[in-house]
Amino acid sequence: MSKSKLEYIWLDGYFPTANMRSKTKIEENFSGKLEDCPIWSFDGSSTGQAEGGSSDCLLKPVSIFPDPARNNGFLVMAEVLNADGTVHETNSRATIDDENDDFWFGFEQEYFIMDTHTQLPLGFPMGGYPGPQGLYYCSVGGKNTHGRDLVERHADLCLEAGINFEGINQEVACGQWEFQIFAKGGKHAGDQVWIARYLLDRLTEEYGYYIEYHPKPIKGDWNGSGMHANFSNTTLRTAGSKEVYEKICEAFRPVTAEHIAVYGEFNDQRLTGKHETASIKDFSYGVSDRGASIRIPIMTVEKGWKGWLEDRRPASNADPYKVAARIIKTVKSAKI
Repeated sequence: MSKSKLEYIWLDGYFPTANMRSKTKIEENFSGKLEDCPIWSFDGSSTGQAEGGSSDCLLKPVSIFPDPARNNGFLVMAEVLNADGTVHETNSRATIDDENDDFWFGFEQEYFIMDTHTQLPLGFPMGGYPGPQGLYYCSVGGKNTHGRDLVERHADLCLEAGINFEGINQEVACGQWEFQIFAKGGKHAGDQVWIARYLLDRLTEEYGYYIEYHPKPIKGDWNGSGMHANFSNTTLRTAGSKEVYEKICEAFRPVTAEHIAVYGEFNDQRLTGKHETASIKDFSYGVSDRGASIRIPIMTVEKGWKGWLEDRRPASNADPYKVAARIIKTVKSAKI
């Protein structure tokens, strides 16, 4: 009789930045299929999602991946429900209006690898600073590249788990890296970003590191961390029209505040108009412009205005479910 370890992963009730929580359920003769994952429960009073006198919350499995680091293990992403089965107010995944998966998302997740002893990014000396930005981006060699072993192992784990993991690179600041996730459907993309984050965070336990998702952990002349959201739907993929793209981009302008509200805590420290960002106070878009709020990729233009857009404003600590939900709502409002 075989036994499997199902790691249920969910988002807690901390606001505005939710944390991942997880616990293991042992199942006998488990098929490995999502439909055979039972609904489970947890103590919501310990996660900011219920009162102690009525503390049960439910975990509804929504996606499953093999866990490459455990024997007979699975990673189960779960939505949080109230005890009566209704959607919990913290369930951001349930707010995504994309039932036919017409919207495709590619998230670029930036982050800093931090040393738990120094509380500084890898490569930062105690009491000082490494060399200035310029040579860290996509670098090679021990002088400018820090944390590659962790990053490579994380990439392997994601690929083994079946995540649509599209790449890695060291970023502009010292100790800063990025990975990319693509999926068809906002919910599926969000699931995979969260599972990839989970695998990365869990892996740091072996190294004496932790991952810093704060969008501006190092003040001064250092790049912050974002989670750029590349997105398309059938209209964007087939438009063939500059005017259509401009109309969709303009739909974002009047709801700038609504987007910023769900694009991550402390994002004002990152969106300054410097370090490849637009100011949080402005809205702009442009072809191949990394200083704009929304970048129109040059490849989209070269393919006859058929492709995607990149919203560069989401912070590294943003909830991909909330980002996807807001982008989908705005694009649909353009009524094209």
